[in-house]
Amino acid sequence: MTYRELAVPGAWEITPKQHGDPRGVFLEYFQGVPFQETTGHRFDLQQANCSVSAAGVVRGIHFADVPPGQAKYVTCAKGAVLDIAVDLRVGSSTFGQWDSVLLDDVDRRAIYLSEGLGHAFMSLEDDSTVLYLCSTSYSPTREHGIHPLDPDVAIQWPTTARDGRTLTPQLSEKDLAAPTLREARLQGLLPQDDQVSAYLGSRRS
Repeated sequence: MTYRELAVPGAWEITPKQHGDPRGVFLEYFQGVPFQETTGHRFDLQQANCSVSAAGVVRGIHFADVPPGQAKYVTCAKGAVLDIAVDLRVGSSTFGQWDSVLLDDVDRRAIYLSEGLGHAFMSLEDDSTVLYLCSTSYSPTREHGIHPLDPDVAIQWPTTARDGRTLTPQLSEKDLAAPTLREARLQGLLPQDDQVSAYLGSRRS
């Protein structure tokens, strides 16, 4: 299993070693000790989610108040998605920037997003099945969103599905109504980089 930190600090691409034979494939998609050695803290699993999405479905950009925030360890068990990490930490040197990882059932990579980062993805195939390991349980009062098509964030969403069809972004009503990055900052919804750093530092100690 190998780790690669993304252009957004606090987000990692994780590539597992796959063991295949005529029966199929086996892999470990999460390992606690290497994870802690790489990130500097444990991953405390509190909730596991599964979503199934048609091609073109966009979910996100979602984030949670820090503390405690919600870190996510995400993989794609079936199909393919372009997974996005967005730096929403006001005061961060990479504030507003994003990076991406292709999650699919071929390379079977995962992405880890630490507290304070926004998470989104677009499904590139019908019935793409995404599994999320979450560090905290869902709490609607402390979870928020940024509009995934916000031109200030300027995510380069794919326009073609894996089967060649043209992709049209499909958003939930909640995500369609989400504020832009600028609006969320003015409303005081975004995490502060110094508070996120202090919280992560307390977990390391």
